[in-house]
Amino acid sequence: MSEKKNPVVTEGEVTTFSQIWLTSLLEFLSGTRTFYFLVGIAALVVLIAAMFAVNAMYIGYRHTYGVTREIPWGILISGYIFFVLTSSGLCIVSSIGHVFGVKSFMPIAKRSVYLSVVTIVAGFMVIFFDLENPFRLLIWNTLSPNPTSNIWWMGTLYGAYLFFMTLEFLLLLLGRHRYARVFGLLVLIFGIAAYGNLGAVFGMLYGREFWYGPYMPIYFIASAAASGCTAIIFFTYLGYKITAEKMDRAMELSLQAVGKIWALFLTVLMFFITWKIITGFAGGEGKVLALKEWLIGKYALNFWLFEVGFGFLIPFFLLLISGFKNLNQMFAASVFAFIGFFFMRFDFLVVGQVVSHYFEFKVTDFPVILSYNPSIYEIMIIIGAVAFCIMAFLVGEKVFKGHKTEIH
Repeated sequence: MSEKKNPVVTEGEVTTFSQIWLTSLLEFLSGTRTFYFLVGIAALVVLIAAMFAVNAMYIGYRHTYGVTREIPWGILISGYIFFVLTSSGLCIVSSIGHVFGVKSFMPIAKRSVYLSVVTIVAGFMVIFFDLENPFRLLIWNTLSPNPTSNIWWMGTLYGAYLFFMTLEFLLLLLGRHRYARVFGLLVLIFGIAAYGNLGAVFGMLYGREFWYGPYMPIYFIASAAASGCTAIIFFTYLGYKITAEKMDRAMELSLQAVGKIWALFLTVLMFFITWKIITGFAGGEGKVLALKEWLIGKYALNFWLFEVGFGFLIPFFLLLISGFKNLNQMFAASVFAFIGFFFMRFDFLVVGQVVSHYFEFKVTDFPVILSYNPSIYEIMIIIGAVAFCIMAFLVGEKVFKGHKTEIH
């Protein structure tokens, strides 16, 4: 089959939406059996997860989810945090190239922006099924705004973030890099405000000592950047393996630059975690109880093996051993980091709620340390969101022909 003309053209050329859609459709229809099989499996998992989610809405969340009145936020909220911070990090790292003009980061721009849209949509899908009546958010967020609420700001800022990011990606497809740069800057501004505000949702909860603190928005920004670097290396490596193309020198240099920034942010996160623990033991009794549960209690395996081992130490040393040049080792680091980061989001959310509000009142018939176990419904929704990202990634690689980017 002869190679089709890439719809993503240089800035001086004009590409219409109809040309993009037609070429994209032809690219999708030219896939191999393996491609359609993988997309079909991912779509089937999404469908099964959607059936679980709709059934949970019909039966009632209190009967199907593992959350309780004492622990109202479960794995769905931690999954939401995981996806939106990954999206935000992709936005941060990709903006270094096509917004601020650092040429070594330009080859990753289109794939990063596309994946940023995909992961934020996955995050919205997860939180949609966490809300008992999700349609109220869509209606009353506009009709009855509450500027004093961090939750209201979170919905508003992330909504604007998704809107501008979609426009940015479309402009990149059209080759209108000058206008895409403007929207890329808007995405960065709204994005930093959004995930800084997401950190404030937790950092301003005085009643939850484990979360409370002014550093939380900064921690979320650094954590998002680390997640974005992980996603760029992971998906870029897979993209070239799927298409069996040889990675050009520009992309190799770009991934090396991303790896160096990733190592920096991993160092920053290890610094944050260390001082969170040190200062936490100087805090109130509730915070100390939560820290003990995290470090030596029920969540100790999660912390030491998955967060510290998979999330920080193994990726960090693999990056150092690779010299930021061995892409196989860097990809392995990204696999470990993805697993570690998910556990990090889960532990952060749940450990902040396990200490009962009643412990300080010495209520003897109520446990001091609460427990939470996600139900099969919650787990299936998370699996469905992951499958959606895989499906969208595969389709994106095929339709947009590897997200090739010209240095402009």
